[in-house]
Amino acid sequence: MSQSRNIGLTVAALLLFIGAVVGGFAYRMMQPPVMSAAEMKVNGLYLHATPRDLGQFQLLDHRGLPFGPEQLQGHWSLLFFGFTYCPDICPTTMAFLDQFVGELTPEEQADTRVVMVSVDPARDTVEQLAAYVPYFNEDFTGVTGEFLDLHRFATALNTPFRKVAGAADEYGVDHSSNVVLINPRGDYHGFFKAPLDKTDMLATYRSARAQWDD
Repeated sequence: MSQSRNIGLTVAALLLFIGAVVGGFAYRMMQPPVMSAAEMKVNGLYLHATPRDLGQFQLLDHRGLPFGPEQLQGHWSLLFFGFTYCPDICPTTMAFLDQFVGELTPEEQADTRVVMVSVDPARDTVEQLAAYVPYFNEDFTGVTGEFLDLHRFATALNTPFRKVAGAADEYGVDHSSNVVLINPRGDYHGFFKAPLDKTDMLATYRSARAQWDD
């Protein structure tokens, strides 16, 4: 009986070991692959070797609340520079970002913020943004402010813009279509280069997050 008991314990221990190995393998298979900086660049995400401090800035969100460095801390942020009178790129990108967020896991969604920063403050008032941004996603945030403050903020993120002459209020604004990535410390981590691809962006975003966690 003693020998049978020892055999039983050995078999149980072996099964536990096998279960742990299989479980560990399955866990690793479920984790997003971690890409090198070069691999992420090939797939559209350009990371800075050293994330950049944005310094101080004071803007206003579409709820009429202050938007400064504190609003970019404690979570990942995806910033897109656009304007509500944009006829094509901006609504397309906003719809794309809504779909992108919808593909994230609940845990990823919980610490991901999407922000549209206006490049047309003359027309994009708080009220205008409040009518525009939530149409794409109620959790998205629209940001506006004084022209010089927005210009300095955009320059710090390498996303220049300029007004294109037009009749009265029918002018346009040339701006970048890239999506800026801000890390949970509130630093400029990198950017997703347009044109955006959802599959590539999901893979590179998860890889960037995994590297940050490490």
